[in-house]
Amino acid sequence: MTGDTAEGDADVVGMWVTADGHIRQELRADGRYDEARGDRDSAYTGRYTVTSSHIDYVDDSGFTATGDIRDGVLYHEHLVLYRGESQA
Repeated sequence: MTGDTAEGDADVVGMWVTADGHIRQELRADGRYDEARGDRDSAYTGRYTVTSSHIDYVDDSGFTATGDIRDGVLYHEHLVLYRGESQA
């Protein structure tokens, strides 16, 4: 599943931000993501797919990562992100 959410898949589209605002991950409706870190815009970019509440990421450089939505919070590898707006 990419972009649109199928029935039963979590709606993940939007901005996700760490509590300190340092990491900002935009999950776009077209199945692409753009992650900023501190002053570095587009530090990581790639595509993602959603299955139920699980997210699989494939970065443009080739590495992969995963995430899970639990109680409205995105747990992405070692990061905890909340729905929000970019602080940049």
